[in-house]
Amino acid sequence: MRYAAFIAAALMLIQPAHAEKAPEVDPRASLGVVQQWIYNYRAKPDYAHVPAAVRVLFHSQTFKEPENAGIYLGFIAGAIGSNPAKAEQLVASFFPVRPEDEWVVVRAIAYSGLPDWRNVLRRVAPRMPGRRVMIDSYLAGKLPTLADIPLEEVKPGMMDRLRGAFTKNPFAKDERKLNTTLTLASNQDLLDTLWGYYFATGSHAPIQRIIQMLPWSKSRDTVDKLTVGSMARYTLASYAIRDASLREYLRSELARQPAAVKAPLAEVVEAADTVQIAALRKDALAAVDELKTKGSDSRRDLSFWGQVGVGAVALGCVSAAALGQVAVGIPCVIGGSASQGLLSFWEKQQ
Repeated sequence: MRYAAFIAAALMLIQPAHAEKAPEVDPRASLGVVQQWIYNYRAKPDYAHVPAAVRVLFHSQTFKEPENAGIYLGFIAGAIGSNPAKAEQLVASFFPVRPEDEWVVVRAIAYSGLPDWRNVLRRVAPRMPGRRVMIDSYLAGKLPTLADIPLEEVKPGMMDRLRGAFTKNPFAKDERKLNTTLTLASNQDLLDTLWGYYFATGSHAPIQRIIQMLPWSKSRDTVDKLTVGSMARYTLASYAIRDASLREYLRSELARQPAAVKAPLAEVVEAADTVQIAALRKDALAAVDELKTKGSDSRRDLSFWGQVGVGAVALGCVSAAALGQVAVGIPCVIGGSASQGLLSFWEKQQ
């Protein structure tokens, strides 16, 4: 009880924001106090103090490193989405916002899940002229909302890869392009964002997305997927230890999930029930080290079949068939050299 009173008092020390004067923040309203308040928020929502808490986050330069601010961004997004009737009033209470932090407001609105989020963003846009490009990108659908971010990037199939290999200029210089595709598998901060949204709302929607990442904890495909999957498993167990309702929800999901999810989810539930999560952390670290040392499963399998190789179809023949041009004059060489050519091609595509 005393702790709750201290939280409320600390947040009230922050003066309301005015249109022309930056809000004053009392140093006693520390980031640590707000962090604990955010974690406990879903048990007893305190919507009236959200503006004060957000101003502490801005004052503490929490968003200076965007990749480390996912949990706070998710909380703000969830707070906005949790009360559609007061969403615009809440957003207005954040201002004035320093130009370098305006992206947080834009993204939080887009991630909020509000049915009317686009109109809310349009109406607040004049207050953030420096973020016009980002705002337009969300409104045009060029940047995805939190609910629309895919689990992982869809990789081209074998035929698409072969077509690409034989339709591009072989003498052209390869240019390394920056991959800006946003996926849950390649952006660890999005896991934190989902947790922040859960803390603000208590909704099981973000938990469901985190559960979908669990099979990656058994993956040996890429370090990114293994890391995100392992962190999903670890954080679910860690928070479920202290959250009985979350623990029961995860247990109820065991009967509904497919086999690929059920196995790691069972590990989460057992770790939470027995308060033993050290094993999850050790397993994750060992798996990452193994993947870095030995490479992915696909590369290991590829090396094995490449050694078997005798009698494999030459790359030229496969490509001709894929392109529907059997009579293009590409020689079909059968033998070990052909298998090595195919192996080299696939190695470059991984």
